[in-house]
Amino acid sequence: MIALEIEAEDPRWDAVPDRDGLLRRAADAALAVLPDPPDGDFAVTLLLADDAALRELNGAWRGKDAPTNVLSFPSPPMAPPGEPVPLGDVALAYETVAREASQEGKTLADHVAHLVVHGVLHLLGHDHVEEAEAEEMERLEALALARLGIADPYRAAA
Repeated sequence: MIALEIEAEDPRWDAVPDRDGLLRRAADAALAVLPDPPDGDFAVTLLLADDAALRELNGAWRGKDAPTNVLSFPSPPMAPPGEPVPLGDVALAYETVAREASQEGKTLADHVAHLVVHGVLHLLGHDHVEEAEAEEMERLEALALARLGIADPYRAAA
């Protein structure tokens, strides 16, 4: 299970129905679809921000002077005994996420769930740099989203 700490810096995130419940279910779904899930309890901080904040983070950490939909920041998996192991932080940019959802004909909630799954999978060591990695990550995302009753975003795009 993932203990999710939600930091909402932008009040527009309140527009997502059952926001906190959806975010928690999405994070847990990412963990649940791993072929060999790690044992124990985990912690993730989720920052619900705006384009300006993500642009700043993207510039500082990736050298890209532009906002992006989601960023993940893994942390060393160390915790005191009996405490959840911190996986890291995931940050989302409201304007970019809302614009993408609209352009792709998705609900804001479904797109947010997808990006949380995506971000948590990054924290769990998955990536999409190489084609084989990308295919596996997309497969896991589709499985996690199916657990939430959300259509495969990659099949819909094909």
